[in-house]
Amino acid sequence: MFRYPNGKTYNPSTAPPKQRQPKETYSNRGMTLEEDLNETNSYYLDRGIAVIHKKPTPVQIVNVDFPKRSAAVIREAYFKQSSTTDYNGVYKGKYIDFEAKETRSSTSFPLQNFHEHQIRHMKMVLDQGGLSFVILSAFQTFYLMEAAILLEFWERKENGGRKSITKKEIELTSHPIPLGYQPRIDYIKVLEKLYFL
Repeated sequence: MFRYPNGKTYNPSTAPPKQRQPKETYSNRGMTLEEDLNETNSYYLDRGIAVIHKKPTPVQIVNVDFPKRSAAVIREAYFKQSSTTDYNGVYKGKYIDFEAKETRSSTSFPLQNFHEHQIRHMKMVLDQGGLSFVILSAFQTFYLMEAAILLEFWERKENGGRKSITKKEIELTSHPIPLGYQPRIDYIKVLEKLYFL
C-alpha cells in the first residue's frame, strides 16, 4: 500500500490516466534559429574555439519619454542604415561573416528573404578572402550554404530565372548541420571540413 504525503492512500484504479506526450519536433522546441546560434556562439567563445558575435543593428532614437528618472521609454526610433549580415567574427585566423535565415515552406527557399545589400556585402567579404555563408533553417533541417553558391542562385533570379531555391537544390549544394546539445548548431564542424582540412 502506498500513501501520498498528505496521508491518503494511493488507489491505482482512481488515478487519472497518463496522457501521451506529443512527439517533440524541431518546431516545438521553443527556440528560434537566432537563439540557437547565439547559444552556439557562446559555447564556442567560452571554450576558446571561435569569437563570433551577432552584429547590433544601428538605430537612431528620435523620441524618448521619461515618466520617472529610472524608467526611460523609447517612443520613436529608426534604423540608421541597412544592416549587412547577422554574424561575424574570427575562427583560426579567418574572418567569418554569415547570415541566418528561416523558411516555413516545405518545397523551396524564397530568395526574397535576402536583400540586395546583404548579397553585395557577402560578395565583398569573399573578394577579401573571408569566409561568408548562410545558415538556413529549412525543411526541418539546418544547412550551411556557402555564399558563392547563394550568389549563383541570386544571379539566376536577377537574370529572370527562378525566384527561389528548390529543396532539391539546397540538398545538393548545401551542407547539413547536425542539431546537438552542446553546441546546438555546430556549424564550425562543417567549416572545418570545407576550409581547414
